[in-house]
Amino acid sequence: MPFAITQTCCTDASCVAACPVNCIHPTPDEPDFGTTDMLYVDPRTCIDCGACADACPVDAVFPAESLLGSPYPEINAAYYADRPLTPATGPTFHQWGPPAFDRVLPAGFPALDVAVVGTGPAGMYAVQDLLLHTPARVTVYDRLPVAGGLVRFGVAPDHPSTKRIGEVFARHHGHERVRMRLGVEIGRDVTVEELAARHDAVIYAVGASESRSLGVPGEEHTVPATTLVGWYNGHPEVPADAVDLTGERVVVVGNGNVALDVARILTADPAALADTSIPPAVLARLRSGSVREVVLLARRGPESAAYTRPELLAVRSNLVVDDSDPRVGKAIDSAAPGEHAALLQGVRRERIDWSAPVGGERRIVLRFHSAPESFAASAVRTTDTEIPADLMVRAIGHRGRPLPGLPFADGIVPNEKGRVSPGTYVVGWVKRGSTGGIGANRTDAAETVGRLIEDAATGALGRRRRRSLLRR
Repeated sequence: MPFAITQTCCTDASCVAACPVNCIHPTPDEPDFGTTDMLYVDPRTCIDCGACADACPVDAVFPAESLLGSPYPEINAAYYADRPLTPATGPTFHQWGPPAFDRVLPAGFPALDVAVVGTGPAGMYAVQDLLLHTPARVTVYDRLPVAGGLVRFGVAPDHPSTKRIGEVFARHHGHERVRMRLGVEIGRDVTVEELAARHDAVIYAVGASESRSLGVPGEEHTVPATTLVGWYNGHPEVPADAVDLTGERVVVVGNGNVALDVARILTADPAALADTSIPPAVLARLRSGSVREVVLLARRGPESAAYTRPELLAVRSNLVVDDSDPRVGKAIDSAAPGEHAALLQGVRRERIDWSAPVGGERRIVLRFHSAPESFAASAVRTTDTEIPADLMVRAIGHRGRPLPGLPFADGIVPNEKGRVSPGTYVVGWVKRGSTGGIGANRTDAAETVGRLIEDAATGALGRRRRRSLLRR
């Protein structure tokens, strides 16, 4: 029986490198890479060796026979439905790309002293690349007193498999060429200029920590999704009483994966969260809370929804589609297999009376074609109605925060494939914007480290600006 990749896939392509028969796609050198919800095993060519399962850092790969009742064996197979077997390409039926040796260092390559700012996935993939492919010594900085970044404080606590990738990154913390400097904030404890003087090169992996603004009247009545996510993950800067759950209805503006995460946690049976990493104080507030319904507002239709298929499948059992707008049902019913709107075929639909009491079982309501026009203390006015709400959350994406001493525009640090200038580099969301999941940072980091290596090899980094490593 073949193997299949499931919901928690992080798309970092560790499984691709492990597969001996090239049956996992898209690979990093293929056009689809970074655009699909997950990676897929071709059941026609999988040889059932299990190498992919052993290599997966988030425990997302299983034998298909062990996934009875799960849609993922079919989802894996469906990716290859329009990709016919072509025996002419060899016994694996997938064309191998040419070998690439993009980390061959020239003779005399210097033992650099590199700083990486940020301990999230982007920063730690950069650290991993530096340790594997260069003799660099790496000092890792983070403004928080604990490491982990987005993996620790951004991944929902009911996704423990996804959080497991943090264990891979943590192995590098104790490496003999790594020094950890936690609780050090750039701009407060040390300036960009001072950091540049201490190290041969600096890679900034500071992420996108600010929620985007809606720009509509009354927005001050909303809570940013970063607060909710930090709250249920025990972020040290978000207190346990930061979220009020005394009301029955929560309205979330946005329908991406973060919005679904918030909705899933707020409507989950607290008993199901008891064995997760959720903080005890937060779990107690969920148990005593009154939330019964979370409404996700989307300004476009189901064909343009921002969530991914794996995240939607995780909440289908308590999902309702508001059927007030006839365009919604039409888009769902007419969607062809594989199209985004088709994911909602078979989901219960209901024309919801917003003036009626909430009550009933916990549920998540998807409301499309419904952009917010204004907020009041306990209601949101949309394009066609007013929805009473006890808590209102905005989850429309993230943007970077300016760092004194670095250029900044449109939510990122302007760069050329990660290079800001010789000696200064960026990686992750502060480099490319808040797109792509955890695994996207692996290839992103490789690109940035590649620019750093180029600059070092050509002498563009200049003379070492700090004392010899032998005297550290």
